[in-house]
Amino acid sequence: MSDHIVEQPAASKSTPALVVGELYDGTVLKVKPFGAIISLPDSPPGLVHISQIANGFIQSVEDVLAVGDEVLVRVTAVDVESGKISLTMKDVPQFAEGDDSEDGYYTESPVVISPAQAASFEEKLKSWQKLSSDRIAGINRRNKRRK
Repeated sequence: MSDHIVEQPAASKSTPALVVGELYDGTVLKVKPFGAIISLPDSPPGLVHISQIANGFIQSVEDVLAVGDEVLVRVTAVDVESGKISLTMKDVPQFAEGDDSEDGYYTESPVVISPAQAASFEEKLKSWQKLSSDRIAGINRRNKRRK
């Protein structure tokens, strides 16, 4: 991927250009069901879509981020016309509180593990069987009503 310097719209000429592919420190301003709004230094805020927050599946943005969290993000796109900035946290090292590493960052982005994933295999299997049975029962009820 080549780096592209993207100038900000004329209304915000005083802000420096963002470089697509570069990392920036940001702070979570808002948490929405579809992602998080991240403030960037000397730039308008950008959006990290829920699919771009972690390498693994996350059920909800609140499972990973909260307002005020400091994060490291990579700029993936800047739409000069609309002023929208797209960000990602995938494959981006995140600050680790209490980390003894030299630079204070993880070597990998976090993989979120839900409580269901942390459970033993037997518990997962029982949970899946129950969910599957409930779904099949729902499908059967809908099919019965259609007849």
